[in-house]
Amino acid sequence: MATERETLTYEDFGRAARELAQQVADDGFEPDLILSIARGGLFLGGALGYALDVKNLFVMNVEFYTGVDERLELPVVLPPTLDVVDLTGANVLVADDVADTGKTLELVRDFCTGYVAEVRSAVVYEKPRSAVRCDYVWKRTDAWIDFPWSNLPPVVDRRGGPAH
Repeated sequence: MATERETLTYEDFGRAARELAQQVADDGFEPDLILSIARGGLFLGGALGYALDVKNLFVMNVEFYTGVDERLELPVVLPPTLDVVDLTGANVLVADDVADTGKTLELVRDFCTGYVAEVRSAVVYEKPRSAVRCDYVWKRTDAWIDFPWSNLPPVVDRRGGPAH
C-alpha cells in the first residue's frame, strides 16, 4: 500500500507563509523575535520575519528525523546552543515546517519556558498525532509531506556515500 503524500510547491509555500503571517496579525500577537527550528523552519521563519516586520530572527538546531519516517528516539539540540539571555522577556514566535509528533516543538517550547513573556508556534503543516497543538497552522494532514527544499537528494553527500 502506497503512503499518502502531500506535495508542497514553492508557490504554495509562499501563500502558506503569507496566510500564517495574517493569522498572527489578526490574532493581535506581536512577536519580538522569531525562533526558527532548523532546518525546515528556517524558510518559514524568514518569510514570517518579512511579512510581520520582525528583524530579530534566531535559530535552534534540532535533529529528530534521520530519513523518510525515520527518527531518533528523542529530538536533540545541536550546537551552537541558543543563549536564553537573548529570549528573556520576549514574545517569541516559533516557526517550523511541520508538527509531526510534536516532540521537537515541545522541546523548543520547554527550552523557552520560564524565560520568555509568551511563546506561540506557527507551522505550515500539523499532523493529528502531534503532541503540541500549534497556535497558527496553514494546513492539517496525516500524509507524508514532500517539501520543495528536501524532496531531491543532496548535491553532495557528506556521510561518505556517493554524490547524487
